[in-house]
Amino acid sequence: MWFIPAIAMVILIGLDQAAKYFALINLKPIGSTVLAEGILNLTFVENRGVAFGMFSGQRWFILLLTGVITIVLVYYYGKLPKTREYKFVRMAMVLILAGAIGNMIDRVFRGYVVDFFEFGFIRFPVFNVADIFVVVGVFILAFLILFVIKEPEEKKKDE
Repeated sequence: MWFIPAIAMVILIGLDQAAKYFALINLKPIGSTVLAEGILNLTFVENRGVAFGMFSGQRWFILLLTGVITIVLVYYYGKLPKTREYKFVRMAMVLILAGAIGNMIDRVFRGYVVDFFEFGFIRFPVFNVADIFVVVGVFILAFLILFVIKEPEEKKKDE
C-alpha cells in the first residue's frame, strides 16, 4: 500500500505548486492585495532563506539540508511499524515530506521559494502552502510522540 501515501504526496505537492503558480501570475505583478482587512493579505515574496529568513542566499546549503532531512524522513517512514497505531504518524510524515519537497522544487527551479500568505494582525513572516504542511505535520508528530505513542510494556520491563 505504498502508493497511497505517494499519491497523497503528489496531490499535496500539486496543491502547493498550483497555489505558488497563482501567486506568480497574479501577485508578482502587483506585490500585494488585501484578502481580509486586518486579517490576511496576499503578498508576493521571493524567500531565498528558510524559516524567518535564516540562511538567506545559501541556496546549496538549504538544498543539501532539505535533501538530508527528506532522506531521513523517508528512511524512518519505511521503518515505522505497519500497525494501525502509527497511521497518524505516517500521515504527519507525508505532510512534512510534501511541504519539504514543495519548497525544494521552488529552490531548484526558481532559486527561491514563493511565499504569499501574510497575517495582518500579527507580525509574522510571509509563508506558503508547503510551509503550512510542514508546520501542521510537525505539530501532529510532536503531539503524537509526546502524548499518544507509548513505549511497549516489554521494553519497560527490560530496563
